[in-house]
Amino acid sequence: MSSTALRRTALDALHRSLGATMTDFAGWDMPLRYGSERDEHLAVRTKAGLFDLSHMGEITVTGPQAAQLLNHALVGNIASVGVGRARYTMICQADGGILDDLIVYRLAETEYMVVANASNAQIVLDALTERAAGFDAAVRDDRDAYALLAVQGPQSPGILRRLTDADLDGLKYYAGLPGTVAGVPALIARTGYTGEDGFELFVKPEHAVALWEALTEAGAGVGLIPCGLSCRDTLRLEAGMPLYGHELTTSLTPFDAGLGRVVKFEKEGDFVGREALTEAAARAEASPPRVLVGLIAEGRRVPRAGYAVVAGGEVIGEVTSGAPSPTLGKPIAMAYVDAAHAAAGTPGVGVDIRGTHEPYEVVALPFYKRQK
Repeated sequence: MSSTALRRTALDALHRSLGATMTDFAGWDMPLRYGSERDEHLAVRTKAGLFDLSHMGEITVTGPQAAQLLNHALVGNIASVGVGRARYTMICQADGGILDDLIVYRLAETEYMVVANASNAQIVLDALTERAAGFDAAVRDDRDAYALLAVQGPQSPGILRRLTDADLDGLKYYAGLPGTVAGVPALIARTGYTGEDGFELFVKPEHAVALWEALTEAGAGVGLIPCGLSCRDTLRLEAGMPLYGHELTTSLTPFDAGLGRVVKFEKEGDFVGREALTEAAARAEASPPRVLVGLIAEGRRVPRAGYAVVAGGEVIGEVTSGAPSPTLGKPIAMAYVDAAHAAAGTPGVGVDIRGTHEPYEVVALPFYKRQK
């Protein structure tokens, strides 16, 4: 065990006053749940939930060649992202293995914000700093400059409208604009990790408590409740969204993960991993790698990451994430399985749960899609 003290967000005292169950997550002391995980999950699906995501890693890239640096360092075409828009992308090793999945916001003509997963923030910062050599651009660690609050769920636009005059109707999915929320300057982004409509609000840490309290008050009449990391995990699982360390690892390329679409070979210039990813793309086309699928339990036993997926007495894959689904009312899982068993409805597929082969239905992802 490391003796390093856990990092605390600007909302730490507030979480404790709300009776949150806290947990160590990537070196941060974070709220796992406040009450019932199921209630928090269903609030986001039907009303709204409020999350503290201040553990995420913000890295600012600025300068005349910021776009060229990001195009070189990441697999996406970042130069083509318009000011005020965001893009989902990945940073890979030279061998094509995924270091992290990221969201990149273009804040201004020569200013970008890269948001990394908490567990990989230092790795991404180090890689971007190293890859910046030779570019007229600067990489800055801004993890301490931001608190991040998220309001997610069908009631979230109405809640935010009570607190801002920003043009929320004009704010598209994967876009962000500067504005004021409850008198607090914020970057308002229409992004999230729940499968619902919602917003992520980047603010200075000293403004986090005031903003949380204002959002809580604005949402009180429509069912907004505070939500922890536990329901965030079941929400993203139902929405078929990958989690680094589970569906994405350094031993997988984006093509192995079924996310080859994020790799933009047509962009100008070389980028880290291009050669290896070109080969990975050709391999994936010639003989499909294992495919990420959804599994829905016929029984009640919950599959966990690392459990074997079986068919006809043979191991055909591995579970990457599993949990009870509050929306479906059954245990669900994501798993990589051999292509021969990846089609929805493939018969005879099960999960080895402590020596018993429990029957599972193979389904296409996601398990849940919100009604537009």
